[in-house]
Amino acid sequence: MYLTPEKKQEFFAQYGKDEKDTGSAEGQIALFTFRIIHLTEHLKQNKKDFSTRRALIKLVGKRRRLLDYLKEKDIGRYRAIIEKLNLRK
Repeated sequence: MYLTPEKKQEFFAQYGKDEKDTGSAEGQIALFTFRIIHLTEHLKQNKKDFSTRRALIKLVGKRRRLLDYLKEKDIGRYRAIIEKLNLRK
């Protein structure tokens, strides 16, 4: 399994307020970004895996909506997470 509970806690500790803060937008965006990178690598090898492609598109949409929410609520936090994760914007 590529995403263990320990790995999730590490993401939330690094990007959220603490490791138990699983609901913060920054922690979720970081987790989605990790999953998007993993699925992108999978699809490079398995070009005809259309169910995974659909899951990737849905995940990108979720991350986009969270980023839009964060941008509307607190532009400083939005800019910080974009910088930390090296996302284009």
